[in-house]
Amino acid sequence: MGLTADLSRFAAAIRLERLPPTVVARARLLVLDLIGNIVRARHDAESTPALLAASRALGLAAGNAGVFGDSARYTPAGAALLNGALGHSLDFDDTHAAGSLHPGAPVIPAALAAAEMAGASGAETLAAIIAGYEITCRIALALPAGAHYDRGFHPTATCGAFGAAAAAARVFGLDAHGVASAFGIALSQCAGSLQFLANGAWTKRFQVGWAAMAGLSAATLAREGFKGAAEAFEGKHGFLAAYAPAPDPARALTGLGEAFELMQTAVKPYPSCRYGHAGIDAALALRAKYGLKPADIEAVTLGLPRAGMLLIGAPLEKKRDPQNVVDGQFSGPFVIACALARGEMGWDSYRFLDDPEIRALMARVTPVEDPEIEAEFPRFMAGRVTVSAGGRAYSEKIVIARGEPENFPTEADLRAKFAGLADAVLGAERAARLADAALAIDSAGEVAGLMRLASPLMAARLAGE
Repeated sequence: MGLTADLSRFAAAIRLERLPPTVVARARLLVLDLIGNIVRARHDAESTPALLAASRALGLAAGNAGVFGDSARYTPAGAALLNGALGHSLDFDDTHAAGSLHPGAPVIPAALAAAEMAGASGAETLAAIIAGYEITCRIALALPAGAHYDRGFHPTATCGAFGAAAAAARVFGLDAHGVASAFGIALSQCAGSLQFLANGAWTKRFQVGWAAMAGLSAATLAREGFKGAAEAFEGKHGFLAAYAPAPDPARALTGLGEAFELMQTAVKPYPSCRYGHAGIDAALALRAKYGLKPADIEAVTLGLPRAGMLLIGAPLEKKRDPQNVVDGQFSGPFVIACALARGEMGWDSYRFLDDPEIRALMARVTPVEDPEIEAEFPRFMAGRVTVSAGGRAYSEKIVIARGEPENFPTEADLRAKFAGLADAVLGAERAARLADAALAIDSAGEVAGLMRLASPLMAARLAGE
């Protein structure tokens, strides 16, 4: 029948009770992880005030849909936009290495907004989220993502629009024809540019929120009978032909329904580009093992794969001189300097962008393309750190970084990450109740209760207020 038809049938037919329990359990954890990101970003991401003001000006803040960490209510489109953008604002959301993207941020908000529109159950919503993950990641594999990146596209936003459409369409109960129409409509909206790297622009997070809203809009149009383009993926002017020079459509269908790409999704222990995480692990290990002090460090080499060099290693002058949070998130020298100097790399580490000690150490960190690390990619986003200090060289290679599918955190680990993000906004007790509800989403009769728990009751200064 064709790629679009096959993926549409898969998304329309998915049922939670037919899925492997391991997939369902992992999906719950991924929902929890994204919600924590949204709550904290609603509170203090620097782009939030402008994002909220624009949403209000556009009339998106006058509805009945919820945004995590916010006591106001929004239109469904507004909730999808804001939850999606906020979910990606800290760069602390989940990642899929082979697809080089963050699947949760566009997919989960679209599914939740659709569920509030339709009064859908938590089980239906979680099944839709799993469908959205599969579509997002598999379309990225078919491009493949590396060639897509080389053209300057941001696959979280481009592929994410289709995953969001699949998730919302599944919540609405569309049949395969309806899902295919939603894909055809999303094709007119899938956009995302890497040009944000030029100046630390907030468009990186915005375009992910836009993908969530685009997917929701596409599914809603399809639900109402609006006709979408046929063969959205494989057509002559479809997504694969237009967005990559040599796509491989068969990769999107390999193991479909049996091997779940959701299980290849990692979560982040550090709020920065995933390509730097193995290096952060290595730097922390060297610091702990040898008691390295910043003043004693003469030089640091950060070994990366080629794709990692593109995002966090070059141009060297810019990466050694981050001017804002986005620059810092994509600066190998900054994240490694923080790990070596402070023994941590957390959201609060961005306070040290102008710290003299960090600045001095950044100037001695040199990212390089490491052939041995490149050989591990894309199976693993490995990294190597070599520190020269006191006339000696200390080196540590990390193949499987913390948070990767083969080194996946426990529920307790993810609850701790969630608390670290959400407690400051919701208070510890309410945050814990929200975590419990997220981890039991598939037992909820409807998702509105989950969204209500996301409203802060304690006195808190929210961005944009």
